[in-house]
Amino acid sequence: MSKKHPIISVTGSSGAGTSTVKHTFDQIFRREGVKAVSIEGDAFHRFNRADMKAELERRYASGDHGFSHFSFEANELAELERVFRDYSATGTGKTRHYVHDDDEAARLGVPPGEFTGWQEFDSDSDLLFYEGLHGAVVNDEVDLAKHADLKIGVVPVVNLEWIQKIHRDKEKRGYTTEAVTDVILRRMHAYVHCITPQFTHTDVNFQRVPVVDTSNPFIARWIPTPDESLVVIRFANPRGIDFSYLLSMIHDSWMSRANSIVIPGGKMDLAMQLIFTPMIDRLVSQSKRA
Repeated sequence: MSKKHPIISVTGSSGAGTSTVKHTFDQIFRREGVKAVSIEGDAFHRFNRADMKAELERRYASGDHGFSHFSFEANELAELERVFRDYSATGTGKTRHYVHDDDEAARLGVPPGEFTGWQEFDSDSDLLFYEGLHGAVVNDEVDLAKHADLKIGVVPVVNLEWIQKIHRDKEKRGYTTEAVTDVILRRMHAYVHCITPQFTHTDVNFQRVPVVDTSNPFIARWIPTPDESLVVIRFANPRGIDFSYLLSMIHDSWMSRANSIVIPGGKMDLAMQLIFTPMIDRLVSQSKRA
């Protein structure tokens, strides 16, 4: 943590909806005049697409069927921690981009499945914003959680997460349902051991819960809409959270526990605006005084 150079980390698995949360934060940054440096978790994968395929084949041949992008060893987590640590100390660092598709390739000038070169951050940013798979990892080698000033988990119930991933990978990446299902199964061990433990270290978790039948996510024809969902918002430390204000501003919301509020799914963006705008303002104000 650093009062002078704060870090916000948004963590969730593939299909959880972290990119949607990033859009909300971008709105807040723009409205509040905050200059944020953004980094993506995919930038810290250890392998490009071709090398990852070769590594998967090698591990399969040796009997390891649980290796995936979720696995710690498939990512440069020590490098990510170094970026967090350097930014919190000096406000400087570097990142790169992993190119997912042809549209990104045309924009970045690098073939799909490859990384761009490393580039230095702008020197006058107000904060660092991370969005990806591993932003709150704590294990024997790294402790990313201790470097972030605000940690946010995006954790839909697992069937909804799978539905979102299946639809995204089929529509945007051309995968079949069977191929996406195979990826989900391959990632299950790392999901349990590498992804979910992070949500005990986050400050705020957002869990979307559909109120329609998602019992078989592998045949779902549509993703449940926000209006067909509720969102449970859990605060690790509810001290200082004005729940009365949130309840008055977000209609049809209620408290389920002393540290949790439940809201209509369509109000998630509003809730984030109400919750995080004062937090961001406080982080930036503290950094300018430090």
